[in-house]
Amino acid sequence: MAKYHRAFGVYGIIGDAEQLVVTKKFGGPYTNRYDLPGGSLGDGEPLSEAIVREIHEETGLTVTTAEQLGTTSFRYPWQFETWAFNQHIAVFYRITAVQGQVAATVPDCLGQDSHGAVKLPLSQLDISNASPLVLAAKAYLQQGHFDPTDTTYATWEVLTAPVY
Repeated sequence: MAKYHRAFGVYGIIGDAEQLVVTKKFGGPYTNRYDLPGGSLGDGEPLSEAIVREIHEETGLTVTTAEQLGTTSFRYPWQFETWAFNQHIAVFYRITAVQGQVAATVPDCLGQDSHGAVKLPLSQLDISNASPLVLAAKAYLQQGHFDPTDTTYATWEVLTAPVY
């Protein structure tokens, strides 16, 4: 059986049927793509606190209302250290109220992998420029329901130049 790297994180959907807040990613398999704000938990950190912290670090926004939608995973080939595949387990939150403005650039901090955030039309987000998390968020906003079905990609390209 293939050896999978496993990543786990919380991610926020901030948007509507027309647009979505995304980050400009510079680390991991989604390097140089648009990604959802979010990420890994700190040691012992509750999910509900991690989503608030991650969104603030990556977008500058302060979350005031968040609802957990569900969990899914994305699997794809990715050469990383000793692993040939990645399984990204993601807990999605619908963020319905925030304070502040989307930050085009954000301060560097431990574990920071965002160059800042932007609000983009859903029509501009697709597999060529966005992470699987963004595509799941787009589907949620367009269809009105969260699909917890795991997704497997036969191939995955880590981009060598930014799309943003």
